Amino acid sequence: MIWKTRNNNRTNIKNIDYLKKKKTMNEESKLLGAVNGAREAFESDDKNASRQFHDTKKKEADSSTEESHQTEGGLLKPVIFGGLDGILTSFAIVAGSAGGNLPPGVVLVLGFSNIFADALSMGVGEFLSSKANNEWILNERRREEWEMENYREGEIQEMIDIYMNRGNMTQEDATSVITTVAKYKDFFVDLMMVQELQLLVPESDHIKESFIEGIIMFCSFAFFGIMPLLGYVIIPFCFPHLGEESLFVTACIITGIVLFLMGCLKSRFCIQHWVICGTETLVLGGTCAFVAYTIGYFVNDLISSSDGFNDLHHHPDIDIDSRF
Repeated sequence: MIWKTRNNNRTNIKNIDYLKKKKTMNEESKLLGAVNGAREAFESDDKNASRQFHDTKKKEADSSTEESHQTEGGLLKPVIFGGLDGILTSFAIVAGSAGGNLPPGVVLVLGFSNIFADALSMGVGEFLSSKANNEWILNERRREEWEMENYREGEIQEMIDIYMNRGNMTQEDATSVITTVAKYKDFFVDLMMVQELQLLVPESDHIKESFIEGIIMFCSFAFFGIMPLLGYVIIPFCFPHLGEESLFVTACIITGIVLFLMGCLKSRFCIQHWVICGTETLVLGGTCAFVAYTIGYFVNDLISSSDGFNDLHHHPDIDIDSRF
């Protein structure tokens, strides 16, 4: 009897947990649908849909329908910048080496060593630059806060002038707004940072965020940077009968596909169509690759025509290509 009671209790607990999880999933689905509805209304310029969303939000007692925006866009810069820099840097090495008729071994050595060294440099640089920028902004905020404590009237008057000049507000309205906001010191100082200095105050854990940005920059640079080199690794093992020309063609195809996909990813955070963004990124990346190939070709032609370099290259005691 006791054993049956315990089993019933366990079953009831599992049912309660299941109902809680189901309720949470329904609320998350409802929130996601509301957010997507608001965004779709904006993208399609549907004023009625936007008005309906906000009217529904006012009627809801639960705050779960509060309007939200894309927060993942904050990491767009290190992902796109790191990825583009990585793949273009790598492909520039591949294209320049192909233009200079360098053997595949040299391409792999130059490519992998350069990619991971540059990825580490870019990651550290992103972390230090972001951290330094945030610390400078916080220092400016401390200065504004000090000025607010020592000359409150002057700071209030500055904000009144800004609202009158930029917002075309009357002096009476601007004074009413600013004097009301000035009652809340921290909020007013943050508002001064935005309106007066055009600076957004970072969060309290800005060092952690800067570190995450550096990690993302490193990973994005390294991941996309190895894409043009994949052909030089995979083709010789899978298709050993293919010549060296096919390696460069494979690198061009892989790079073109990845560049287009990165452009499509970028379109998720802007108003351009994904085809336009993908084509734009592909064309700009292809231009960089063309420049690298052309320079490699002409430099190789220039060196090949130099008698001194030919003597060094064909010296019986120095075999440059034997290492590869």
